[in-house]
Amino acid sequence: MPYRSGHHSDHPQHHAPHHGRQAPYRARRPQPGPQPQIAAEASSYTFAHAGRQVRIGPVLFWIVVGTIVALGCWSAATATYFAFRDDVLTRLIARQAEMQYAYEDRIAELRAKVDRTTSRQLLDQEQFDQKLDQVMRRQTMLESRASAMSTLPDVAVTGSIKSSRTPAPDSTPAGPLKPSPINDTVIFVAPPDREARLESRSPAAAPSLPTTQYAKAQGLDTALTKLEQSLDQVEKRQIATLGSVEESFESRARRMRGVLADLGLAARGLEAAAPRAGVGGPFVPLKAPSANASAFDRQLYRINLSRSQLDRLNRALTLVPYRKPVVGEVEFSSGFGVRTDPFLGRPAMHTGLDFRGNSGDPVRATAIGKVVNAGWQGGYGQMVEIDHGNGLSTRYGHLSKIIAKVGQSVQIGQMIGEIGSTGRSTGPHLHYETRIDGEAVDPQKFLRAGVRLAGAG
Repeated sequence: MPYRSGHHSDHPQHHAPHHGRQAPYRARRPQPGPQPQIAAEASSYTFAHAGRQVRIGPVLFWIVVGTIVALGCWSAATATYFAFRDDVLTRLIARQAEMQYAYEDRIAELRAKVDRTTSRQLLDQEQFDQKLDQVMRRQTMLESRASAMSTLPDVAVTGSIKSSRTPAPDSTPAGPLKPSPINDTVIFVAPPDREARLESRSPAAAPSLPTTQYAKAQGLDTALTKLEQSLDQVEKRQIATLGSVEESFESRARRMRGVLADLGLAARGLEAAAPRAGVGGPFVPLKAPSANASAFDRQLYRINLSRSQLDRLNRALTLVPYRKPVVGEVEFSSGFGVRTDPFLGRPAMHTGLDFRGNSGDPVRATAIGKVVNAGWQGGYGQMVEIDHGNGLSTRYGHLSKIIAKVGQSVQIGQMIGEIGSTGRSTGPHLHYETRIDGEAVDPQKFLRAGVRLAGAG
């Protein structure tokens, strides 16, 4: 034990060597002497061991004490660490595992989200591809329909026969036909040869498919919607056009059959007798549409049937003399029926129509036929008679000049002679007759049929 140097006992105390401790000395009573030396000795610490004394200062003493305390604390901490090391490691490992599991769960969640997003994108892409494919197929279908519609020719208005020959230079177009009463002298204008101009059958070009930039800018759904709306409009126009063509064909066919019935003519006989140009080829029957065919295909089939029927009726009408025998505006100088004979002044039957004209004006055939008489025929003077088949014939009298020859086939509008005043005539005019089975009928009946056929286009 340390003791201060100023307190010595008279007899040093011996320590047993096997105990390792030394007995402290009793402090001496202070002796009189100088005080500074006593104070210096009091501020130091003295250690005795094995008969030796070691004196140290207070700073060193506390350094030693601090070191001993630090070593003790370190030893205690070390012991505590080793004692609780397993628990700490276990908690650290558990915490690390928990963090790792949370991280893995987050990664799995993000991966699942990416997979869902990718799947949705793939599904959207697949749906877009399907819609685009449907639009492409629909556009192809509309284009094929437009191609099928383009094969429909422009058909002439019922009652107008388009001549294959180039019209004569002196032929002039006429205005609308104006029928006149039998016994009145009025202006009579024959029906013109007109052609029906059906509504354009070429649908608007289908819009091109949207580009990638356009699809990105407007959105895929918006682009497809606009494209489908455009195709809807094209399809509606096609259907409307087909409906108009079908209705036009059917109305013309009804009108033609009605005219032939009113004239008392058999359509089948006229169709069989109608001349045809050089045609031919193997017979390929027209196939009717199947039960599951579209409405467009069924309607197109009906239109083709109506078109074929119109062709037959048009050929039949080429044999019907419903056109006027002169060009331009003309006057009736005498009608069909009972009248006063210009030479005898007695009632007589007038078997035709008298068209006022000038000598030398052209006279034209009113229907296809064959010349059976061309020469002088009593009261007719210079006359040409044309047989149109099925009992139909026409006569052109009082001609100043005959151009047609017996046995010659004539076409509609072909010049067969010139107006004159030969035979029983009081002045230049054309005496025109229409006959059925040799019996004279009113030519105005045929001319009005021409008005009906041409005016309802």
